[in-house]
Amino acid sequence: MSAGDDAGSLDQATRDFVAARPQLFGIAYRVLGSATEAEDIVQEAWLRWQKTDRTDIHEPAAFLATVTARLAINLAQSARVRRETYIGPWLPEPVDTSLDPQLGAERAEALDMAVLFLLEKLNPVERAAYVLREAFAYPYGQIADILETSETNTRQLVSRARKHLAAERREPVTPTAHRRLLEVFLAAAQTGSLTALEDVLSADVISYADGGGIRGASRIPVIGRPHVSKYLAAFAPRFWPGTDIRWVESNGTPAALISSQGHPMALLSVDASPRGIERLMWVMNPAKLEPYVASLSA
Repeated sequence: MSAGDDAGSLDQATRDFVAARPQLFGIAYRVLGSATEAEDIVQEAWLRWQKTDRTDIHEPAAFLATVTARLAINLAQSARVRRETYIGPWLPEPVDTSLDPQLGAERAEALDMAVLFLLEKLNPVERAAYVLREAFAYPYGQIADILETSETNTRQLVSRARKHLAAERREPVTPTAHRRLLEVFLAAAQTGSLTALEDVLSADVISYADGGGIRGASRIPVIGRPHVSKYLAAFAPRFWPGTDIRWVESNGTPAALISSQGHPMALLSVDASPRGIERLMWVMNPAKLEPYVASLSA
């Protein structure tokens, strides 16, 4: 093979990879819940793609998806051990979906912060099976090949994931109602009004603050309407004065970016049902917050 042939082959490989890249990132991010780790996985897939004998590969996107999913599963298994020692609640790393609402997928499934948080409770193989089926509409047989298991087992993996989500999460409200609930909550939180807070929170609401041990966030979840309301009311005089709120999109839903003197302090996302706000998710860890803010500027 001549040098020209080598260059042509690499050019085509590059085009194939660039075309598949949004889907590869979407798979890795959903499995890992981390944009930073997903980027590392995509980079590793690119390095492996360059070194692969591509002569007999007729479907580059399928090959790359397989490599990416397996790399993500392996990393998720080690990440699970690391997250057991994470200081305080762990929340997924937020991503800006304003330019790619489905994040490389056929459907915007397994992208919402609350869903990613709940998927973290599944083992990585269950998570990958669910993601490939629900977000990317892969046939069960193809998922079985990627996961190196049987089609019957693949169906069981996806079924278990669906049941887990159905048991843990109520039907979400419409985007318009979601935004309205978040607006009402922010107004109530800033004033510290117990009555107004209780009106917008569900009975068994949970507030998670992911500070990673770096900021003064609560290191345990606050559970239940009375406790969450009182916590937020006590929190209000120290947190809200001098802050600015910017409406943004995070993981396909409206979110509030809270800053003080131009410095981001928290990204607030909520999970809401017809009963009210079910989960408050405060991303305060700078290692997660700063890349998200940078992506908004970009």
